[in-house]
Parts: sequence; structure tokens; C-alpha cells
Amino acid sequence: MAPTDILKHEHQIILLVLDAAEREVQQIQNTAEVRTEKLDKMLDFFRNFADRCHHAKEEDLLFVKMQERGIPTAGGPIAVMLHEHDEGRRRVKAVAEALPQAASGDASAIASVTSNLSAYVQLLRAHIGKEDNILYPMADRVFTPQDQQALAAEFDRVEAEEMGAGVHERYHQLAHELAG
Repeated sequence: MAPTDILKHEHQIILLVLDAAEREVQQIQNTAEVRTEKLDKMLDFFRNFADRCHHAKEEDLLFVKMQERGIPTAGGPIAVMLHEHDEGRRRVKAVAEALPQAASGDASAIASVTSNLSAYVQLLRAHIGKEDNILYPMADRVFTPQDQQALAAEFDRVEAEEMGAGVHERYHQLAHELAG
């Protein structure tokens, strides 16, 4: 499987949890009830699967190889993706910071949770569209077959060594649990 196909598949898993997060925002807005256990699981997924695994593959491997093949990092689509990764991290952090007070019924904290989670969902959906339809086809055009093989092997290494055995699969299960 091509590295960009691996990343697109991961996007599908991330979209499942984004859908669940959007439903959770709606539930909070309708009831003012903050289900911290569910939100904690979503934050764990976003921090570890979406960011630590998926975004790390992009930032540390894919974008670097794209730059080696002549696609500039500064001022181009890679710079936009990096900025959006940072914005996503900021939104997730804001949700996590507001969650304890929101769970206690603090109205401003509840508003912070819903506004930041909603903004994160919208950001990532648009971000995924740009990567799937613009950035990844660009990468596929400049990568050699050897680049593709090397990146796929590095992606496997990230999952095995940096994430740990079975962790990737556990997050796939969590995504399906949250989506259900």
C-alpha cells in the first residue's frame, strides 16, 4: 500500500471520531451535560492516534521526503498543513484544560469545550480534504517507487517502535466504539 493510501485510511478512522465529537458537541449544547469519560477518550484518540501517530508520519517523514523532492516547506501547502496541525493541537489542549470545570457545570468552561471541539472538527475535516485531494496527489507525483517503499517501511516502524505493538489497532477499535 502506498504511504499516502495508508494516511488516507487513517483519515477515515479520524473522521469517525470527528463525527462522534460533533454529535457530542450537539449533545452538550442540548443538555448542558458533559460526559467527561467519553470526551477523555476522544482527547486520547486525537492526541495519540491523530497527532502522535498520524501527524508525526506526515511531519517527520512525508513532508520531509516531499521537500527532498523539491516541494518547498515554507510558503506552500506543507506550511499550511503544519500550521493547521499546530492549530489542532491548540484546540485539543483548550478542550482538555476546560474539561474539569465543564464537568462541574461551569457555563463558560462548557462553552469553551463545545466551541473548541467544534472548531477542531471543522478544522480537521477541511484539513483532511486538502491532504487527500491536493497534498497527497502532489506527493505521489514526485515520489519514486523507492521513496514509496522506504516511506511505507518507516510508517510501519513508527507504529511498531514509537507507538508500540497493538496500539494502532487499539485506536482503530476506540474509533469504532466512539462512532457507535
